[in-house]
Amino acid sequence: MTDAPSLQERFAESMGQLLGPDFPDTIGLAVSGGGDSMAMLALAHNWTRDWGVKLRVVTVDHGLRPEAADEAAMVAAECATLGWPHDTLKWTGWDHSGNLQDAARAARLRLINDWRGDTRDVLFAHTADDQAETVLMRLARGSGVDGLSGMAAIRQVGDMRVVRPLLGERREDLRHYCRVLQVPWADDPTNEDRSYDRVRMRQLMGTLEAEGISVQTLSDTAARLARAQVALKARAADVFSRIGSETLGTLRLDRDGFAAVERDTQLRILAAAIQWIGNQPYKPRADALDGLLDRALAGGGGTLGGVDIIASKDALFLCRELNAVADLTCTPTQTWDGRWHLIGQTPEESKIAPLGQKGWQQIADKATATLPHRLALSLPALFDPGGNLLATAAFRPEEAEIRFELRAQQSFQDFLSH
Repeated sequence: MTDAPSLQERFAESMGQLLGPDFPDTIGLAVSGGGDSMAMLALAHNWTRDWGVKLRVVTVDHGLRPEAADEAAMVAAECATLGWPHDTLKWTGWDHSGNLQDAARAARLRLINDWRGDTRDVLFAHTADDQAETVLMRLARGSGVDGLSGMAAIRQVGDMRVVRPLLGERREDLRHYCRVLQVPWADDPTNEDRSYDRVRMRQLMGTLEAEGISVQTLSDTAARLARAQVALKARAADVFSRIGSETLGTLRLDRDGFAAVERDTQLRILAAAIQWIGNQPYKPRADALDGLLDRALAGGGGTLGGVDIIASKDALFLCRELNAVADLTCTPTQTWDGRWHLIGQTPEESKIAPLGQKGWQQIADKATATLPHRLALSLPALFDPGGNLLATAAFRPEEAEIRFELRAQQSFQDFLSH
């Protein structure tokens, strides 16, 4: 009988499955100073001896606890001992409104994405315990297949890949590893604060374990639902390939074809469209999405997540909502609305803004516009200081010296699939 693989061996196998066989030259690690992430740091350090991959480590200090600065310093000291570069990023942006954990999570991803540079993959130390707690929280919110699939082992966030090599490991096993190797870690007192949903779910696990609903059971269920999610995404992508089209970041759906498919696929296409067009990190809430779908199927329209849905006799159009970008301006060298950039030499003091009604009126031959009037209004345009239209994505002659291009991004077809 062979011995069970060690934690180090399981980590190496997980890294091979997620990133191998051609590993990147450099991998980032998000290390908070807690037991899970400090164990990941030690595991990754030992793993690099065999694979020669370089590590970069980052800690985000959210500025919410006085101990956070000391924890970041502890991580920095451990990285210095191991010989890896470390950076501490500070977040000062919470305005004390909304959900603190959601705001902190979004800020952490944004700061790390800005920090990583050309490093594509960043390891996060989420465990099987985190996965089980996530499934319970989403179950309490009435989530469907996507939510109950839990956290993915690899998640694409813009151009960054969040990689979770410890999703199959238990929290206590990681702490045991730290104790054996004398790896320091800090306990976050908020892990006992019952005002947080995750803490209440964590404390509930003991009761559920006694009834046979274990961390392993919940993690296995999430894995099965993740497989179902892949099939449902493939179905939605196939449907869109037959009834949909994409032009300048705007989508068109054949109305009859869309109405003929099952509701789950309709919701999946609509939710993905709102994320893709509106640059939203998460899907819209189910009740709002259901309401918008009902209106669209009835021949109406509406807005959600910065996206406008417009119904015609034969089609449903989804475009950027004009009100969502009405005050959005930038210089010609900057990216507008997160996905548009200018090509060509531009006059000094010109600016990019939405085309709007005033810009539309300046198009001499409106019949040559790439998109119809209402869809074109939220496309980017270049104006001089006097408000004169110089260029717009709504009108794109091939010979134009100044033109707008969508920056490299997934097609909507690929976005649906992945």
